[in-house]
Amino acid sequence: MLTLQAQAAQGGGIMSFLPLILIVIVFWFFMIRPQMKRQKELKKYRESLQKGDKVMTTGGIFGKIVEINDFTVIIEVESQARLKVSKEAIVKDMTDVPAK
Repeated sequence: MLTLQAQAAQGGGIMSFLPLILIVIVFWFFMIRPQMKRQKELKKYRESLQKGDKVMTTGGIFGKIVEINDFTVIIEVESQARLKVSKEAIVKDMTDVPAK
């Protein structure tokens, strides 16, 4: 009789962790995995930057790449001013967007 109660208690323990395990799995597939995929795509995009590409920075500055270094990019904005920004600040390709 005692062994049946021990087995029932042990089975109940595993069943009590099942909802927690399911929450972690759902969290992984809907939150963490897409974010990791997005980060990989952004890294690949930043590595493929070329001179002449039109880009947007995290601060919302639009410009055209004039020079590329290992960790920085020099972009030229509309007023012919040149800004030196980190490659990590480049977030979007604006080459296909028509100028107003």
